[in-house]
Amino acid sequence: MPYFDAASAAPLHPVARQALLASLDEGWADPARLYREGRRARLLLDAAREAAAEAVGCRADELVFTPSGTRAVHAGVSGALAGRRRAGNRIVVSAVEHSSVLHAAEVHAAAGGTVSEVPVDRSGAVDAGAFAAALGEGTALACLQSANHEVGTEQPVAEVAEACWGVGVPLLVDAAQSLGWGPVEGGWSLLAASAHKWGGPAGVGLLAVRKGVRFAPQGPSDERESGRAPGFENLPAIVAAAASLRAVRAEAAAEGARLRGLVDRIRARVPELVPDVEVVGDPVRRLPHLVTFSCLYVDGETLLHELDREGFSVSSGSSCTSSTLTPSHVLRAMGVLSEGNVRVSLPAGTAAEDVDRFLDVLPGVVAGVRERLGVPAGPAAPAAAPAAGPGSLVVDALGRRCPIPVIELAKVIGDVPVGGTVTVLADDEAARLDIPAWCAMRGQEYVGEEDAPEGGRAYVVRRTS
Repeated sequence: MPYFDAASAAPLHPVARQALLASLDEGWADPARLYREGRRARLLLDAAREAAAEAVGCRADELVFTPSGTRAVHAGVSGALAGRRRAGNRIVVSAVEHSSVLHAAEVHAAAGGTVSEVPVDRSGAVDAGAFAAALGEGTALACLQSANHEVGTEQPVAEVAEACWGVGVPLLVDAAQSLGWGPVEGGWSLLAASAHKWGGPAGVGLLAVRKGVRFAPQGPSDERESGRAPGFENLPAIVAAAASLRAVRAEAAAEGARLRGLVDRIRARVPELVPDVEVVGDPVRRLPHLVTFSCLYVDGETLLHELDREGFSVSSGSSCTSSTLTPSHVLRAMGVLSEGNVRVSLPAGTAAEDVDRFLDVLPGVVAGVRERLGVPAGPAAPAAAPAAGPGSLVVDALGRRCPIPVIELAKVIGDVPVGGTVTVLADDEAARLDIPAWCAMRGQEYVGEEDAPEGGRAYVVRRTS
């Protein structure tokens, strides 16, 4: 069964498995003790730290291991903000940061701090100049991911790091998705990552803090990991994480080129094979193994289930796959179609035959879901206006989840004359993204939205053809 969700968790690398099993026998003792077993454990821990630091591009004494990548982010954010309390209480983040960064920012805001969010373009990338302009007086910390978890877009970290350095603001980089493919370029100040993203075991993160960065660890601490990650180290998992990071880096150039070719094939073929699809994310500045696309008129939850029935494990940022009715903050910030969203992230070793079979299966799966949802066949509107018909229509889709509001819009747009309008009443947050996206894909005019008297929002579309 092809597993296409490496961005969530990559399969355990063979080197990680070997190192984990070996260190279970050799690394069980307390590395803080001076007796023989403790010294042996200390040697393993020191070697793992040296290997991880080399991959990150920092000094070994700048890097600590944490219980997860999320904990690394939280410790990095809180420690940097506390260390620079005199500089200000403002944190600058991109609108598409991982939820761990945004949650840490929310905690800071709840404690009286200020959070400034830098928007992104439709590819999911921040503008380095706009990020630099956000680094105003009182900024204590800036956060920018190296590459996006959902759409794979790489961020201009080097340019932003230079701007941060120019005004004396430390930059924390979430490198969880990219570290297995190579070091993060530029003069960053702090870096966080997670081992299960590159094929190491779950439960190991790393945090690098450059010398000279003001940093004050928060919460109870002890003598372990420089006081930045208290508690007994999971030494076997740490050893396996470092060993697998070294191994995937050795394979990264060749495997990255091979997977990029497979992803390029998906990016090109999906819009050819499936009508009404939007491929999202930067087509060039992106991770080599990840592609995301959204399918109009499709229930994302059903689509993922049907692909699973066909033997493919993929993920989604669509609101249709959750009970919150809210699309992922990444898709929302990008302003792209969210319904029927599919993220394909290929693990190392993915066979070309599996990708070909995915492309063979996908059109039928999407067509089947659309048929069950009653999607109108053919174009959304006839070439000519109807001989007679109302100048405006109202579609009540309140209480109905995506993609139903857009499907109902498509059913009636041909019933109004050119210049007429359709108002869709919806309380599904996805409609704010999906109705304008439908208009762009179908060549109709999105007029805007306003509060609906019945509750929810009223989205107005004018027929132009």
